[in-house]
Amino acid sequence: MNIGLFYGSTTCYTEIAAEKIQQHFTDDLTVELFNIKETPLKDCQNFDLLIFGISTWDYGEIQEDWESHWPEIADLDLSNKVIALFGMGDQIGYTDWFQDALGMLHQQVTAQGAYCIGYWPNQGYEFAQSKALTSDQTEFVGLALDEDNQYDLSDERIATWCQQIKSEIEQLLSQDD
Repeated sequence: MNIGLFYGSTTCYTEIAAEKIQQHFTDDLTVELFNIKETPLKDCQNFDLLIFGISTWDYGEIQEDWESHWPEIADLDLSNKVIALFGMGDQIGYTDWFQDALGMLHQQVTAQGAYCIGYWPNQGYEFAQSKALTSDQTEFVGLALDEDNQYDLSDERIATWCQQIKSEIEQLLSQDD
């Protein structure tokens, strides 16, 4: 199974998180990294499983590299794709918009038929609102990282989430047998 991790990164935090995620996958599950600033988003269709990384900027805005590729998402056929998402945000400085871009990306990929895995509990965060919450408000639609306020929790969260993703992939593969 080949995994493509596509990310946009203005300040390198999303890129660093992508590299840490990549390190948790070895052997049968290897991850190839792509900065969408340098790679067409349509290249994601060459992978069995996708991981998308995005950050939320200012008042719920999409990171600039993702923003420039946003219209291309509508042209992707993601109907047979399994996608895990992770996002970067600032829960204290932008408490009303924490992880909004993550939620917007989830909405876009599911509209194109993607099946998403890797939902993440919203416990341990302090924020007012987020477009990245599931309808029951108990989980984020992907891993939520905050390098501004909880950088000391990121490595553990990444490790736990990657283990969760591997487990969910194994479950999906066993259903196909």
